[in-house]
Amino acid sequence: MLRVAVIGSGPSGVYTAQSLVEQQAVPDVEVYVLDRLPCPYGLVRYGVAPDHEKIKSLQGNLRRVLEHPRVRFLGNVEVGTADLSLEKLREIFHAVVFCVGAATDRHLGIPGEELPGSHPATDFVAWYSAHPDAAAIRFTLAARSALVVGVGNVAVDVARILARGAAELAATDMPDGPLGALADSRVEDVWMIGRRGPSQAKFTTKELRELATLPGAEVRVLPEELALDPAYRDPGALPAAARRNVEVLRGWAEGSAAEPTAAAGATPEPTAAGAGRPRRIHLRFFLRPVEMLGDAASGVRAVRFERTAPDGLGGVVGTGVFEDIEAQLVLRSVGYRGTPQAGLPFDEKRGTVPHLAGRVLLPDGAPYPGAYVAGWIKRGPTGVIGTNRPCAKETALSLLEDAAALAGREVADDPVEALRRAGQQPVPWTGWLGIEAAEAAWGHQLGRGTVKLPDWERLLGAAGSAGAADTSSAGAAGTSPADTPDASSASAAG
Repeated sequence: MLRVAVIGSGPSGVYTAQSLVEQQAVPDVEVYVLDRLPCPYGLVRYGVAPDHEKIKSLQGNLRRVLEHPRVRFLGNVEVGTADLSLEKLREIFHAVVFCVGAATDRHLGIPGEELPGSHPATDFVAWYSAHPDAAAIRFTLAARSALVVGVGNVAVDVARILARGAAELAATDMPDGPLGALADSRVEDVWMIGRRGPSQAKFTTKELRELATLPGAEVRVLPEELALDPAYRDPGALPAAARRNVEVLRGWAEGSAAEPTAAAGATPEPTAAGAGRPRRIHLRFFLRPVEMLGDAASGVRAVRFERTAPDGLGGVVGTGVFEDIEAQLVLRSVGYRGTPQAGLPFDEKRGTVPHLAGRVLLPDGAPYPGAYVAGWIKRGPTGVIGTNRPCAKETALSLLEDAAALAGREVADDPVEALRRAGQQPVPWTGWLGIEAAEAAWGHQLGRGTVKLPDWERLLGAAGSAGAADTSSAGAAGTSPADTPDASSASAAG
């Protein structure tokens, strides 16, 4: 039997496990999906906004893979410690596939970026998603004006949550803390700003359109600003996704003509979708942040932007025209970056692990025996959830091509016991089912649906109460977790 450890239980990790156990060329592959958290699903649980139930329902598909007879989920396992190094893992498993994503935010690199009130957007996402690492983070939302730097899907999610009413989110799994803060929010204006034009924005059209459907918010655009994009008037040559984005924005802008600007740098009057609603979402383009204004005592009070213009090569250049936009809360959403993994080579420029078709490459270009990568740590933070499927399949095929050499190496008889000896306290699938049951019970107590447990203590307590100590290898292969007595407590979609 070929025993493989997959590090990370998000889409790339689960799709890798699926590719390994559902193929026929190499029989008897056994996969252990290890995660630092006691909960599976990665960013589908902790990165998808709580009001996106359709995307969150992908947990059901991931769940079916994790319930496969030859797949075993073990949470609360931290790889990369002194006791659980890559070399130690290779004593337990024939191969190790790292599917750890891109864990840090990119920085703007401008003065004032660290002022109070300026945060990575991922902190805000972790807060409203109840990530246990964010249990100490608090957002009071006392700002009148909130500004999101970036025009990707995460930026749209953050802007949408800021513009939503708490009553609209009460039916989601958002904990009461963030829900209460949103109920008390004083935010009136939400700004989402990109340094390039609408044809180069990274959000998907579905996410963009959704902004105009929010019952408590109107969306404002500046027709003259949109027209700075050479592709704005005739988007026919654009890729389909970019063309649809431009068409949506143009539709919003065609409500009325903007007044001529009185002077260079003056702001024209916006046109709006959903005019008259209490909150305003401002979509702005061709503005590059150059400084956050404020002080350490009072925090950020505004962001200074320089107007940019297309350079004809797909980039932008500064024009020397500046605009200050008021904001007491700034969320930076300009991309993610992978972090070095203990024991693996790392490309600092790209933020990825060097590889060839998923095989980790040593500095001399030779493959690192038994080490593989998939997902964002392999290709960088690009694509949507579905992009991980072919990426994972490529890595799995490389691993399977190496199967004969890998399986010839002796490994530990009992992986769970070996992990325990390495200082870990694995939470098995039954522990996750206990967390699900506890979240359903807590939501019922609050008069809501399922509500996430927001901290490590309660998550591990719920996992322990479901029998997390029962982590023997019996049933790791050949017995689906769905056959356990606790399976009836689990929701089909998480």
